[in-house]
Amino acid sequence: MSSTGRSAAGSEAGVGVTTEGLVALTGTVRAGQEAVEGWLAEHTVDLVQWRRHIHANPELSRTEFATTEFVSSWLTKAGLSWEPLPGGTGLICDIGPDGPRIGLRADMDALPLQEFTGLSFASTVPGVSHACGHDAHTAMLLGTALALADVDLPVGVRLVFQPAEEVMPGGAIDVVATGAMEGVERIFALHCDPRLEVGRVGVRVGAITSAADTVELVLDSPGGHTSRPHLTSDLVYAIGTVITGLPGLLSRRIDPRTSTVMVWGAVSAGKAPNAIPQTGMLTGTVRTGDHATWSLLEPMVREIVDGLLAPTGVRYQLNYKRGVPPVVNDEQSTRMFEDAIRTTGPDALADTLQSGGGEDFSWYLEEIPGAMARLGVWSGVGEQLDIHQPTFDLDERALAVGVRVLSNIVLQAGR
Repeated sequence: MSSTGRSAAGSEAGVGVTTEGLVALTGTVRAGQEAVEGWLAEHTVDLVQWRRHIHANPELSRTEFATTEFVSSWLTKAGLSWEPLPGGTGLICDIGPDGPRIGLRADMDALPLQEFTGLSFASTVPGVSHACGHDAHTAMLLGTALALADVDLPVGVRLVFQPAEEVMPGGAIDVVATGAMEGVERIFALHCDPRLEVGRVGVRVGAITSAADTVELVLDSPGGHTSRPHLTSDLVYAIGTVITGLPGLLSRRIDPRTSTVMVWGAVSAGKAPNAIPQTGMLTGTVRTGDHATWSLLEPMVREIVDGLLAPTGVRYQLNYKRGVPPVVNDEQSTRMFEDAIRTTGPDALADTLQSGGGEDFSWYLEEIPGAMARLGVWSGVGEQLDIHQPTFDLDERALAVGVRVLSNIVLQAGR
């Protein structure tokens, strides 16, 4: 049983494939669908156990050696060939006929976060947990590989088990650098979403995530006594000017329809109430939902900071770290996702809002078209436990839904 008390293989409406959906498909696609359903009937318990094993043994970015070994061992048992990615974490695996391929991607890394779920299969690694659902992503892609291994596929598939999504620069850049996207026409991914009920999958055309950059501002001044600020450069006042001025001016320089937001996350300076400190630091993030705006942000931030600090006399160093571009779903790939989702149930397809979070799946879409969708993992009962929180958990019935959707993308690609 999942932690929600619901069976992972549950048969509630909207969770399984409907007979009507199967009848509507062509004979070849229907045969593939039935093969996937047959695989799930025999192996959904395995699918859950894979997720629980990965969940209990999380590994941080670029250290996913055991997770890679776990995945590769199951692929080998199924008679599938795979290739390790440079660095020894992550792998790619091709199945189906030669020629143009569809890419399916899952991320494998965990977060540096202590888990407080109380699950029987909770993380055994102190300070590390799968609080973003990557354990589920990996298990679903592995299940998709094995479910399709003996199916006569209409197109070839490249499975990408990617390391290091949670860091910048992320592992997607490394995958692209290997040439793994060569011969891949489109790429798809699912991401767990606790705002959607299990059995539902959300998609949208256009940006589904945001660009996420980091701003670090290090300031220094001669320091001095708080009774004589006119004899020095008031560093704390300068920090306050930037704290309010940068977000405010960005909101006046950038079209609000781009969903651009600047938020500070940390500030430090001084210890004594009567001493103007010599050093201080500000760190925060700048996010935007618009790809064109993303390219404008760094020079604009530098211009504004310089203008704000020039009158204060405080010296500074601005470290602007570009993160990831937005994940922008192209229309054709999104329609393919919609078709794949509809086949799993009459009420499976859902809308979804653009997220302010970043996702390095976007780097694949800088190379080729593709789309990401949101996989519902909320049980429908009780609190919706958000990702990147120590209490995050998911309804394990979503694992089979994910396998169905990913398989459907491949099986219906030749229609």
